[in-house]
Amino acid sequence: MQLEGSCHCKAVTFQLESPHPYPYQRCYCSICRKTAGSGGYAINLAGDATTLQVEGRDNLSIYHAVTDGVESPAERHFCKRCGSALWLYDARWPELIHPQAGAIDTPLPVPPEHVHIMLDSKANWVEVAHEARDAHHVEYPEESIAAWHARVAERDTD
Repeated sequence: MQLEGSCHCKAVTFQLESPHPYPYQRCYCSICRKTAGSGGYAINLAGDATTLQVEGRDNLSIYHAVTDGVESPAERHFCKRCGSALWLYDARWPELIHPQAGAIDTPLPVPPEHVHIMLDSKANWVEVAHEARDAHHVEYPEESIAAWHARVAERDTD
């Protein structure tokens, strides 16, 4: 699926292909929550890094989170004019770009379930949904984004 996104002020626009467009995974870690998650969590998608096209690169800024005194190699891309969180890139997985679902302008498919991750890091005021199909994880789940999409697609064709 072709994803098109932008920051709030439109100084940065981008597009990329995503074989995994469901906005299903809600991350409650302090980094995601504080940089992109006004609901107490952030939703990252997965896209093909080789297809990323960006207009307005001069308006981008990159943030490297620091956890326990160690700087993360992950690059969180933001618009330096309006502050919108746009995508994450990590050279440890060079084939992937993780756009923030909130920055995507393309209509996204509604996920049939949600996966709530990093629940040990959630803010005390955040209420986590407990729908029947939802999964809840204290940290990161074993199931990858690609595996989740494959499982859901297989279940939906049964």
